[in-house]
Amino acid sequence: MPIRTVTLLGATGSVGRSVRDVVAENPDRLAIATVVGGRDAAALAKVAIETGASFAALADEAGGTTLAEALAGTGIGNGAGRSAVMEAVARPADIVVSAITGAAGLEATCAALLPGRTIALANKESLVCAGEAVMARAAAVGARILPLDSEHNALFQVLGTEPLSAIRGMTLTASGGPFRGWSVERIAAARPEDALKHPNYAMGAKISVDSASLMNKGLELIEARFLFGLEPGALDVLVHPQQIVHGLVTFRDGSVSAGMAVPDMRVAAAHCLGVDGRLDAPASRFLDLVTTAPLSFERPDIGRFPALGLAIAALGEGGAMPAILNAANEVAVAAFLAGRLRFPGIAALVEAVCAAAPAGLAAPRDVEDALAIDHDSRQRAASLLSQAPFIVT
Repeated sequence: MPIRTVTLLGATGSVGRSVRDVVAENPDRLAIATVVGGRDAAALAKVAIETGASFAALADEAGGTTLAEALAGTGIGNGAGRSAVMEAVARPADIVVSAITGAAGLEATCAALLPGRTIALANKESLVCAGEAVMARAAAVGARILPLDSEHNALFQVLGTEPLSAIRGMTLTASGGPFRGWSVERIAAARPEDALKHPNYAMGAKISVDSASLMNKGLELIEARFLFGLEPGALDVLVHPQQIVHGLVTFRDGSVSAGMAVPDMRVAAAHCLGVDGRLDAPASRFLDLVTTAPLSFERPDIGRFPALGLAIAALGEGGAMPAILNAANEVAVAAFLAGRLRFPGIAALVEAVCAAAPAGLAAPRDVEDALAIDHDSRQRAASLLSQAPFIVT
């Protein structure tokens, strides 16, 4: 079997680390050819050298000199800024892993949709912001999108070759985050360091905060809507603290199939990278139901976690609202992490931005549309930020 080449967008993040681990475990099957990072030039250079990549691109143009100096004499091509990222995406690859955080990953993900390519998608915002356009583009050019998020990957594997008509609904599970057992009052006083303590995964700051607010699960519902072509009412969320069951598919005959695995992103990464022939995993990654039992499930509490309710409402409204919701949330989370906004202010600001948005905006037709909606929504969020409740003074 020939070695499959990988372009890794978001190479220095938590998903990037998982992908690198899987590639390193399978040197006879996989090789990383190109790596793309955000702002940390030193970290990206280190990854490029360790993986034997032939090209490295940094999104932050200001870090270009640092990257070039770090890679001097290695023979690894490099560049910085938007043009370098687009060059990286255009370079030959069998699989492109899209793991850039936030709406920043949308343009690169869409550019990666080329004939015959497989896109391992961990950047859920690409579908949240422009789901119809992205899926239509993939179908038009013959690119294959595989979900790398553990929940969507579990659903994808459970679904197999079953037709859409066989499905009654899909359920995504959530750990409940670090605040699952907290009171409303305690959540209101939560600090950034509290929100970053995810119970099962070591992740980046933004996604950790989204997991704490349950906004991440709301964004995943929107992603699932486009990945699987289901109506909003056919999608559901259950809180499952152990995160062994990642997704459930209920079929129209009443049967339910569960996608199960240890809570380790390398499991989903291995499926995406080895989709045409499963990869071997070390023993530590195999599930032992005896030692993980008992498993528990509960309904999410929208009263304590209103961000999830806002995402469900955006999913139901459709059009441009999911993109507006995502942009507002990115601004709000950044403000919280910077100490400018209290934790309940995240949902409050998102709600205010969504309420102030022009009614009836159509879903983006392409990347340019999506980026324009994102830009306008961020400006609206910035304007409203100083007026939002729960401002830190």
